Amino acid sequence: MKEHTCCQPTATRKTLRDDEAKTKLINRLARIEGQIRGIRKMIEEDAYCTDVLTQSAAAGAALASFNRELLDAHLHGCVARDLRAGEDSSLEELLPILQKLIK
Repeated sequence: MKEHTCCQPTATRKTLRDDEAKTKLINRLARIEGQIRGIRKMIEEDAYCTDVLTQSAAAGAALASFNRELLDAHLHGCVARDLRAGEDSSLEELLPILQKLIK
């Protein structure tokens, strides 16, 4: 199993990611931004509703995939580290986020 480097603790509450993980997340976001710009262009050009909805659903799925990737890294990094240390604060702060993600 790959070691997750998601959540290296810092004094200012940041997540230090390795270059590969950071690049992967940034590339995903760039693709999502491109999808959103495409949807905006479709609206500006009066594209047919179902065509826009299809693209919107694809962008939503891409964002959900991004969230799953980030959540996986957080669970295997921050949360696992804290639980091993007897801390449950990262788990407690994650629960409301999960409620937002699971609609």
